[in-house]
Amino acid sequence: MTKRDFWKIVLTSSIISAGVVSFLLRWPSPVPTQAEFAQPALATLDHPLTEDETINIQVYEVLSRGVVNVTSITLEYTWFFEVVPREGVGSGIVIDKEGHIVTNYHVIQNSRRLEVTLHDESKYKAEVVGVDAQNDIAVLKIDCPEDSLFPIQLGESQNLKVGQKVLAIGNPFGLERTLTTGIISSLGRKLKTDHGLIDQVIQTDAAINPGNSGGPLLSTNAEVIGINTAIYSRTGDSAGIGFAVPVDTLSRILPDLLEHGKVLRAWFGVRGRSLTRKLSEALKLAIEGGFLVEQVEQGSSADQTGIRGGSRRVLYGNVPLVIGGDVIVSLAGEPVASADDLNLVLEDKRPGEEVEIIYYREGEKIESRVHLIGQDSSRTFRF
Repeated sequence: MTKRDFWKIVLTSSIISAGVVSFLLRWPSPVPTQAEFAQPALATLDHPLTEDETINIQVYEVLSRGVVNVTSITLEYTWFFEVVPREGVGSGIVIDKEGHIVTNYHVIQNSRRLEVTLHDESKYKAEVVGVDAQNDIAVLKIDCPEDSLFPIQLGESQNLKVGQKVLAIGNPFGLERTLTTGIISSLGRKLKTDHGLIDQVIQTDAAINPGNSGGPLLSTNAEVIGINTAIYSRTGDSAGIGFAVPVDTLSRILPDLLEHGKVLRAWFGVRGRSLTRKLSEALKLAIEGGFLVEQVEQGSSADQTGIRGGSRRVLYGNVPLVIGGDVIVSLAGEPVASADDLNLVLEDKRPGEEVEIIYYREGEKIESRVHLIGQDSSRTFRF
């Protein structure tokens, strides 16, 4: 091939390529296939908030600032006797502008240091003002500016109804100021704790989880009706069965906690056991129920009233008993069949009050009055 033939081929190829490119550029583009991916117009609901939603929002916006995070530091020991700090988290309720905060006793139990976190994330050291382990209530105090505190109004719990809507605000699993809602599932429950029996407990299906303890159970009127305290669960998480100490209990003991650091309770001073029908038949007693007194504390209300304990030790099956004592059947007009019954009656009484008592002694019914005296730290028993 000559040099001249080579350049002819190059020139011809260039002309053909230019023609092909020009043809392709003038070819019309295909219509885009966007239609098959385009989302059709969807119907939307344009309506205002429901009344129920509005209430939820209003209660939360007004009261969430009055719910605090309570952090407690406790010291534990390892197998090698090393001291290890443990942190626990609960909730609390601001109740006044002086910095008083209500929470559960079990939230701060055995704590070495307490810290309260307010709505604005500011943190303050807290001091314990008073505790009532029996009702699982504690009162703390922080020193902070008044304008940082947003107290929540304490309501009443005596007129609550099953089915009534309630709201809970707290810090479940450390998630601060979480709102959950539900209804009152039941009223008048009794909650057994390590420190006694809490009466008139509110049951709710509002979600309550670890960290909610000490937070408020609220009415739609934006008032505290209970202190969230415990849940019934096989896993430790909410199963729709939560319990709250009624606010009437808090209102009754709060003055004592603020002034004395403890609840001033009447000291009745007896020990014994429930008198069942079977036990009554075995002891050949004239009555079939009541509280059989085995011991009386010297100087107590029962002692000063003349209540007698047992005088003879026997075995009832494999159970040792002290028999021969009085059988209490009524106190302050309420039937008594156990130590829990006695304690629940006395929970609403204060030292200095007088109450009626009915008991049996050797088959004879005796009606008398008991002058209740205050608790005594030194105790000795007599039979």
